[in-house]
Amino acid sequence: MYRFIRAAVLMVLIGAGAARAAPPKPVATPEDTAAIRAVATDFQAALKAKDARKLSLLMLNSNILFASPATDKQVARIRKEVDPNFDGVRAGGYNDFVQFIKTEKRQIEEKFYDLKITQDGDVAWVMFDYEFLFDGAVQNHGVEAWQMVKRDGLWKIFSVTWTAHYTD
Repeated sequence: MYRFIRAAVLMVLIGAGAARAAPPKPVATPEDTAAIRAVATDFQAALKAKDARKLSLLMLNSNILFASPATDKQVARIRKEVDPNFDGVRAGGYNDFVQFIKTEKRQIEEKFYDLKITQDGDVAWVMFDYEFLFDGAVQNHGVEAWQMVKRDGLWKIFSVTWTAHYTD
């Protein structure tokens, strides 16, 4: 009998522990998901229009992380040829990108595919496949990820990272 009670108590404790182990589900709303998708659409439109001001309005600030980390092979080459301290992330980030957008003569476009949004309250993660085009031709492609935060009722991008596979 003692063994039976001990086994029953053990099962209850295991079950209670398992119930506590799973955290609550993230808090997301259809309205926020639609607003986040609208930021992605506005980003594409601002880029295509070369509207740096509209693009900047989508960012939390101008000093956000905005980078495509170099591959180990690229880091090794740059360390050998130029900068022994290079860590794979260029300085300049978003500010350099905005200057590029304003001065680039060719038509620019970025297409997003398979957009996925994960939201938990006032923080969201957006991930998608992309193609970056010059004059309608793919220049590079890869995976892009944004972190977003809701400030004063508006969704803002506070980091952008991506891979870049260049076409020949």
